[in-house]
Amino acid sequence: MKVPRTDGLVPSSFRDPSGFVFWQDGSIYRQINTIYKEDYDRLMDSGLYKALVETGLMVSHEEVAYQGARPASAYKLIKPEPVPFISHPYEWSFSQLKDAALTTLSIQKKALEFGMSLKDCSAYNIQFVKGKPLFIDTLSFEKYNEGSPWVAYRQFCQHSLAPLALMSCRDVRLGQLFRSHLDGIPLDLASKLLPWRTRFSFSLLSHIHLHARTQTHYAEKRTATRRPKLSRLGFIGIINSLESGVKRLKWNPGGTEWGDYYQDTNYSAEAFQHKKQIVAEFLEAIHPNNVWDLGANTGIFSRIASDKGIPTISFDIDPAAVEKNYLECRRRGETNILPLLNDLTNPSPGIGWQNKERMSFAERGPADAVLSLALIHHLAISNNTPFAKIADFFASTCDSLIVEFVPKSDSQVQRLLATREDIFVDYTQQAFESEFAKRFVLERSQPIAGSQRILYLMRRREST
Repeated sequence: MKVPRTDGLVPSSFRDPSGFVFWQDGSIYRQINTIYKEDYDRLMDSGLYKALVETGLMVSHEEVAYQGARPASAYKLIKPEPVPFISHPYEWSFSQLKDAALTTLSIQKKALEFGMSLKDCSAYNIQFVKGKPLFIDTLSFEKYNEGSPWVAYRQFCQHSLAPLALMSCRDVRLGQLFRSHLDGIPLDLASKLLPWRTRFSFSLLSHIHLHARTQTHYAEKRTATRRPKLSRLGFIGIINSLESGVKRLKWNPGGTEWGDYYQDTNYSAEAFQHKKQIVAEFLEAIHPNNVWDLGANTGIFSRIASDKGIPTISFDIDPAAVEKNYLECRRRGETNILPLLNDLTNPSPGIGWQNKERMSFAERGPADAVLSLALIHHLAISNNTPFAKIADFFASTCDSLIVEFVPKSDSQVQRLLATREDIFVDYTQQAFESEFAKRFVLERSQPIAGSQRILYLMRRREST
């Protein structure tokens, strides 16, 4: 993605004294500080790094001779394999978060085999690359000392187990609590929100409910309490318990607004196939380096791009649609498509310190091309957004746009208007073309056979 790269420290990389990530001359680097020398050398010399990279669990890197951003504190400089698109846990489907959690636990198990342990189990340390979860924080490992408590235990519970339990046992939308709780969902909050029956699950009872009570107990005492020693066998027992608990959590992606959209559409088989053909032809005409499919549903049209080898981000507002999309990606072993959850009327904001630790949706663009299929009428009518503002949004999001206009006479638009007054006098094809022409060059238009809908291919005006 063509995210602007400004030389300097990555905004999210300032909390760990072991090192930091920064951009320089269009490339990303990670400086390893001298304070982390012993643990980094153990990671590399023990064979753990090689084992994790070879099994596809961790990002690879190369050591470089380039001088670090802060040479006085530098031990080494590494150049990690770049991640094409940075996503956040609150943008993942249930199964994506589950796979990320299991990957973290697999890495912890492997680390113990080499005498190391994870000191950081933030869900943000996982990114999805080529269809699979990948650990990206090289500095999250430390030497394992027999008897020491697992310092990342609470963090794993807050970042992985608690949100998964809430999504599975209460409501999948509770995954959005990540947006307001940067360091994971507090365990006392998760305990209060989870149904009583979860206390009959050993893993949820011990790792959430009792864990939360223990935290509250020590917080109220406000005294330093020596933590009990944790044997290696006990450590492995905790990891196995967490792993079995995560594996048992399920969520069935059904019962949401758009999860079964394609089973309830007004397209004929002929119209549907013609629409796919037009989209493919438009993509061939522009040859984009990457595509964002906004309002992708289960990703049927995203796959037209991804099957051509084009890296495609498949966004949708509906958690069931995104879940089905991801499960299909996993089933087919797809490497060019990344399903993500996002509400375009309230997209992922910049959050954290100075609102910069986690990039907003807009900061991760623009894309070469955007697909906006069967979306405009939802933005204009369901959300009362004028065509001018919609055109401005797309002009800031992409260079090329494949967009579908659905007229007011279409049955899907009539469904939107069935329970409200029709105040949309400007919702016309002429007004749509007029407003978008201010921001885009309208290169091609093609009616979809067997329907009243029209597909457009547009290119953003250079002055926009």
